Amino acid sequence: MTKVLEFESAIEFIANINEHKDCLMSQDSNQDNPAALWFNIDIPKGHFLKNGDRVRITVEKL
Repeated sequence: MTKVLEFESAIEFIANINEHKDCLMSQDSNQDNPAALWFNIDIPKGHFLKNGDRVRITVEKL
């Protein structure tokens, strides 16, 4: 695998999608800043994450 990108960010909001999954979100208020990165990722329930927790996002090419 080849790493394409890795960054760390705080979870700003967790949305309840349905009975099986939530959506973790971080949308930087500086969206006009080209260096600002954000995420919106569905995740199975039972993750025990909360707003403010820091996570590492890694994108790899298989």
